[in-house]
This record gives sequence, structure tokens and C-alpha cells, in this order.
Amino acid sequence: MLKTLRNGLVTLLLAMPLLAVAAPSAYQVVEQTTTTLLEDLKVNKDQYRNDPAAFYASLNQILGPVVDVEGISRGVMTVRYSRQATPEQMQRFQENFKRSLMQFYGNALLEYNNQDIRVLPPSGKQNPQRTSVNMEIKDGNGTLYPLSYTMVNQDGGWKMRNLIINGINVGKLFRDQFAQSMQNHSNDLDKVIDTWADTVAKARQSKSTGES
Repeated sequence: MLKTLRNGLVTLLLAMPLLAVAAPSAYQVVEQTTTTLLEDLKVNKDQYRNDPAAFYASLNQILGPVVDVEGISRGVMTVRYSRQATPEQMQRFQENFKRSLMQFYGNALLEYNNQDIRVLPPSGKQNPQRTSVNMEIKDGNGTLYPLSYTMVNQDGGWKMRNLIINGINVGKLFRDQFAQSMQNHSNDLDKVIDTWADTVAKARQSKSTGES
């Protein structure tokens, strides 16, 4: 009896390190990241309004590890254009895309004014490789705005592949803008990459003003 108990305790002790380092779920990643972002914004919002560079640096530090920049940027470029791109062009676009994504997301955050933000718990059986994590944002008038993150499992950790904000599919928005920019610049990939920040700024402005 004592031997059985001792063996059971040894097994439990050996298993505890594995339990302690269990990777967080997609829901936990989104919840923890959201909490960190809002806490940082609460403390530094006034500074960030006057120092965008500091804001985007903070966003990159918080969001960078949980965003699949390579996957998103390849999806935006699509197979049609990524096949034409050199490794240097792909790397340059990923860097420009990441910066523009932080600016797109950051500008939305700066409009945050103590709204009620809730990460919705997962429902049903979750796909171990790809899943959605949903949120609700309630403004001062009680209007609910849905937000959904598409999360993918990479090397045992969850990263964001896309987001849909109040019905706006950001991945599709960027993909359409990339294709339009290629058309506008006569399929000059370098030109499209170098002007990507302007393309995103125009897309953000058109959505905020309700233009098609």
C-alpha cells in the first residue's frame, strides 16, 4: 500500500512540470493580450496621443509575439503575387505590413474610451489547429460591436491570422487593397511594397467615412 502511494506521488511530481508549462489556449492568449493592451493604454494613453512612435513600439512588443505576420502578409499578397516576389521583397513587405497593421490596430485602440470589452468563452469542441476567439465591445450607448480573431496553432503556440471588426474582414480588406495597388502601379511589386503604408491609411480613411 505504501509502495503504491509512493509510486503515485512520484508520478504526480514528475507530471507537475508538464502541467505547469502547458501552453495557453487561444482564448487565454487573446484574453491575456487584451488585458495587457488595455492596462498599458490606461496608463499611457495621453503620452501615446502625442508620441505615436512610442505607442506603436509598445503595440509591437505586446502584439508582435502573438501575430502571424508571415502568414497574414502572404495571405494579403496572395499566391498570385507572392510567387513573383523575391525573398528580399517578401521580407520587406512583411516588415511594412507589420508596421501598418500596428498602426491600423493602434488607431482603433486610441478611440477606446472605457468601453466594456468582453472576451467570450469558447463554445463547443475546438479545432486544435485553427479556431476563432470572439469578443464584444459595448460603447457608452449600450451598442454592441462584435470582434473576432482567427487564431492558428504554430509550434504549440497560438497566433492571430486575421480579425473581423464589426463586420469588416481586415484580411480581405488588405487583400483587396493590395490587388488594387498592384493594378494602380502597373504590377510594380516594389512600388506597391514601398507605398503600402499609404494604401492602408487610405483604406482606413475610406472605411471610417463609409466610402466603398
